[in-house]
Amino acid sequence: MSDPSTNGAVEIEPGIWSVLIEGRSYELRIAGETASYRGVEFSLDNAIQGASAKSGGGTAKLKAPMPGKVIRVLASNGDIVEAGQGVLVVEAMKMQNEMKAPRAGTVSGLRSQPGDAVSAGELLALIE
Repeated sequence: MSDPSTNGAVEIEPGIWSVLIEGRSYELRIAGETASYRGVEFSLDNAIQGASAKSGGGTAKLKAPMPGKVIRVLASNGDIVEAGQGVLVVEAMKMQNEMKAPRAGTVSGLRSQPGDAVSAGELLALIE
């Protein structure tokens, strides 16, 4: 059985999901009832579509898709951001990953600073 702390998914931009499976990161592009990974399309089940639809309103949570270190903060609490705008950059496995606002709104709950270690699934910021 796999360790649940090494699995998860977060919508990094509208229709683009970062999926963590057993510690490996994959980027899925979702459009309607299909998703694609490296050019291969496949059908989605209703559970994944439901999760995507729920991300549209209310407070959105920006979570770390994998363990890493914050190397740059691009927005501050109170800043207004657009969907897909970078909020902070996390380095994991020698790669820099820009954590983007899942929707337009105001940044709140941002507690990370450059040099902070973050765990997979850790809340990085709220977008209200």
